[in-house]
Amino acid sequence: MLKPVHLRLLLSSIFVLCSMVVLAQAPAQDTYYLLKPDRVFDGEQMQEGWQVLVKNNKIEVAGKGIAVPATAQVIELRGTTLLPGLIEGHSHLFLHPYNETPWNDQVLKESRVERVARATVHAKNTLLAGFTTVRDLGTEGADFDDVGLKASIDKGIIPGPRMLVATEAIVATGSYGPKELSYELETPIGAAEADGMDGLTTEVRKQIGKGADQIKVYADYRWGLNGTAQPTFTLDELKKIVEVAASSGRPVVAHASTVEGMRRATLAGVSTIEHGDDATPEILRLMKKHRIALCPTLAAGDAISQYRGWQKGIAEEPERIKAKRKSFRAALDSGVTIVMGGDVGVYTHGDNAREMEMMVDYGMKPLAVLRAATSTNADVFGVGNTLGRIKAGLLADLIAVEGNPAENIAQVRQVKLVMKDGKIYKQ
Repeated sequence: MLKPVHLRLLLSSIFVLCSMVVLAQAPAQDTYYLLKPDRVFDGEQMQEGWQVLVKNNKIEVAGKGIAVPATAQVIELRGTTLLPGLIEGHSHLFLHPYNETPWNDQVLKESRVERVARATVHAKNTLLAGFTTVRDLGTEGADFDDVGLKASIDKGIIPGPRMLVATEAIVATGSYGPKELSYELETPIGAAEADGMDGLTTEVRKQIGKGADQIKVYADYRWGLNGTAQPTFTLDELKKIVEVAASSGRPVVAHASTVEGMRRATLAGVSTIEHGDDATPEILRLMKKHRIALCPTLAAGDAISQYRGWQKGIAEEPERIKAKRKSFRAALDSGVTIVMGGDVGVYTHGDNAREMEMMVDYGMKPLAVLRAATSTNADVFGVGNTLGRIKAGLLADLIAVEGNPAENIAQVRQVKLVMKDGKIYKQ
């Protein structure tokens, strides 16, 4: 028989255990934020006087006359516009501006450790600039390190945007660089070389297996005579890439600047064409017919021209810039879907708004640019069911900027609040 003291100890232990079980089974308390800006851009239109209630990591309700839980934390955002977190459509987090270090030297001389270290800083700067998602289109010689970077962000180890990664990207043998060393030397290449039906099938499947969210292919490149841009893969090869990727539910993104490269990529069924410098009204109509979107990357060409000596705002625009203005105007006139992506990495990460400003400068309306950077990007990239709009049930990726960017697109630089997945990163 237990002595009274032992019985009391036993009962006390049972009480503690029961209390622990009850606490473990009790649901965590919901976290609510009520965001009160002057206006809300919902991904489609500007809504004056709206408020947004966030519950945990999702948008609970958006509109006027919201019933607010007593436990909600109210964030006053007077003088601001609330937007969906911006989506960068063409980034390279493993590159940094070419006027700091040329692309060849980044690929050949920077260690993988240095490149990853830089990428973590780039990711943070991108997020704090209000870009809560990036479509990162190739590590440029850093193998599959974008998969690890994405995982580190998702686990909360480092701050950064959501990432849609392309891993190594695919180029035709002999077409890509670096090529500054002697032809006698085996040189590291900034992407994966593959050719023919079997070789391309294997490479696409390998990149999918390593964690690629999409496959990037170079449909043309500067490997023609005297360094001219010429098509790389045949139409049948591009179709095979699309077929194999599509069987796993993944899209294909095509680098293409020549008319023939764009034509082949379009007929092969890629989801977007990157750059499109030489786009003609005819090829743009073909893209629209096949529902292929254009990612014009205006800011990259602008940056490179300045690195080569152009004094923007002082000297006359180079022919490259004049031609880009013309092709972008043709794209607007054609009605082809235009996504927002600047090829950031060629220029500074965190300066992503540069592309949005240039889209307006080249003739796109500010409200259309805001759509391109939110709902259009989300839909084209296959994440429109969770991101890109301020709508009940979607993930709480939200930013607030000073003023009204529909009147002055440069206001997207004046970021006052960054929330990703219901967590505040900047206020």
